[in-house]
Order: sequence, then structure tokens, then C-alpha cells
Amino acid sequence: MDTSGAYGGGKAGGAFDPQQFIQRPPVIVRAVCWLFSVIVMGCISAKGWRTGDDGKEYCVYNNDTNACNYGVGISVIAFIASIGFIAGEYLFEQMSSVKTRKHYVLADMGFSAFWAFLYFVGFCYLSNAWGKTDNPPVGTANNMQGAIAFCFFSIFAWVACAFFAFQRFRVGADAAFAPAYEVEGAVGSPGAFPAYPAAPDPEPAYSEPPFSQNHGAGNIDYTAPTY
Repeated sequence: MDTSGAYGGGKAGGAFDPQQFIQRPPVIVRAVCWLFSVIVMGCISAKGWRTGDDGKEYCVYNNDTNACNYGVGISVIAFIASIGFIAGEYLFEQMSSVKTRKHYVLADMGFSAFWAFLYFVGFCYLSNAWGKTDNPPVGTANNMQGAIAFCFFSIFAWVACAFFAFQRFRVGADAAFAPAYEVEGAVGSPGAFPAYPAAPDPEPAYSEPPFSQNHGAGNIDYTAPTY
């Protein structure tokens, strides 16, 4: 896509190319974030809970209900946000206002950086809880470890999203503070000079110098006065 527009986006109103759109790095990374969120959410939802002897459900992560809720919670929001930002990538090309593009880029950068931090916290939290788990139910280990692993992978995916947004912000900031130069000697500007000096007239029109004598005056006859 054309990236000559504001904040690294194409010019508003340009033609949309689906094949080129899905090959853009920000869109690919968003799709990866979406996939990782589905995996984390699915692993915990499928095998993250067990039924105790009292009939209540407990989280496999050391019976810590907050651990399961945290992993599922950030993944659900990441799932929705990834879809929203993929749609935003399409709408970004249609935004004609530079201010609107700036707000979108700032929101993208802030959210992505914050969610990378939340996944880092989730990775540490779930890893610590899993390390304290004694005798997990049979068949749950792979899911629980998979959720921890993809929390770790999600950190880098969301950092990549924040990086691409930061690059866009730099492009927009550089364009905003770029100096504007006026072309000297522009047509119609004061003090403009012609490109080439005027050529001398091959047939100059000379005017007769003042007080010049007429050589043809000798042909006139004068009569001498009579005294």
C-alpha cells in the first residue's frame, strides 16, 4: 500500500488491495496476537478447572481462581482488541483527518505496550502458580503449560505491535516538524529575476541626435537682398 500519507498510511480515498493488505507487517502481527489469545483462552477454559471433593470448581494453577481468571480475562480482551485493530488498519487508510490518524496511532501504541506488560505479568503469575501445583489432574499439564508458553509468546507479539505504532508516530511527528522552504525566484514573487538576460536588438532603432545639421539643405536657393 501507499505509505506516502500522514503517519505512514496511504492517502485517503485510495484503492483498497486485499492481498497487499493482509501482507502488511502490522496486520500479520495483529493476526498472531489474535491467534495467541485464542490459544491461551482455550487452554485454560478447557482444562484449567477441576471439581473438588466438595463439588466446587478449583483452578488447576495451585487452586488459585485468580490465576485462571486473569489468564482468560486478558486473553478475551486481547481477542476483541486484535479484531478491532485489524479493522482499524483498514479504516486507517480511509481517515482523511491527520488528527484522527494521530489519535489512532497513540491509542494503538499505548494499548499494545500496556497489553505486552499484562501478558508479562500473566506469564510470571501463571508460572509461579504452576510451580506450586501439587499433583495436577491427569491430562491437564499440557494445556496449563501451553497457556504459560503462549503468554510468553504474546509478550513479543504485542511489543511488535507497539513498535510498528511507534514507527508510525515518528513518521507523523517528523512530517509535522519538517521545515517548509520557499522557492526563491518563483513566478510572481517579489524580487524575481528573469532566467536569461534580454538579448540585444539585432536592428536597433537609433534616433537622430539633437542639433544635427541637414546636409541636404544646400539645395535650397536664397535671393540676396537688394539695397
